[in-house]
Amino acid sequence: MAMSKSGTIANRILSPAAAILLFLQAALVVTGGAVRLTGSGLGCPTWPECTPGSYIPVAGQVEGQLHAWIEFGNRLLTFILVLAALVTLVAVLRSGRKDLRILAVGQFLGIFGQGVLGGITVLTNLNPISVASHYLLSTILIAAATSLFTRRHKPAVKKISPLQPDVFSRLHITLSALVIILGTIVTGAGPHAGDIDAPRLHIRIQSAALLHGIAVAVLIALTLAFFLAQQTSEQTRKLLAIFALLTIAQGAIGLIQYIQGVPELLVASHLAGSTVVWIAAWKIWLSVQREEMELSK
Repeated sequence: MAMSKSGTIANRILSPAAAILLFLQAALVVTGGAVRLTGSGLGCPTWPECTPGSYIPVAGQVEGQLHAWIEFGNRLLTFILVLAALVTLVAVLRSGRKDLRILAVGQFLGIFGQGVLGGITVLTNLNPISVASHYLLSTILIAAATSLFTRRHKPAVKKISPLQPDVFSRLHITLSALVIILGTIVTGAGPHAGDIDAPRLHIRIQSAALLHGIAVAVLIALTLAFFLAQQTSEQTRKLLAIFALLTIAQGAIGLIQYIQGVPELLVASHLAGSTVVWIAAWKIWLSVQREEMELSK
């Protein structure tokens, strides 16, 4: 069955739209980190407005104008993300790709969920549990955006994987997620709360960092075992090698930032690296769990 002209155009739009969406989902994590690291978490002290009666910073209504504009910039990126998600959703619907509809709708709804969590975070004065939830929802949306981007050209179906790679992939993605969760605990116990008066988790940062470091070491060991497993495919091995290099580099940055007393620039680098490592982990999961199928003509 021949594809309509509008469907062909939609298919052409889908690829760049999915790429931009994935980039913006990752960028939102980085800009959110910038808000926290500059102490701008309550630069806009209310929500959904920035200052009482205004959605943008108003001079004289906030103590630090720079902090207000940094926080407002992060909020503004969310609106750009909504636009990217909407364009992607329309492209998916017009292209006839039924296999991508749940992913595309999930992106659109998830961004609104982020807005609600962002509001809760502000209204609870940057409670670390709210901050962590905000970040963890981003990791879910990044994973979904990665799936959307990976499958933009061809649909994918459940792969009947050999038992060994299937078990390894499940352990690998679960441990990768655990490392990220433990990282949020380190953040919640650390000095970069986003505001000087924000509450912190009642756990020693040394203990949190130790647990996080142990989990990273176990993840690297599991990655090596996964790589050496006899039935692991060449494609998955390539992804595992990339993941191992990224994780070792990320671990080195984490160790240095801890020794140096978590300086802002290194913390920002570590945060950006976490999104790249998570995308790499999710691509490994997809390589084992899904296989491409030809589009029907």
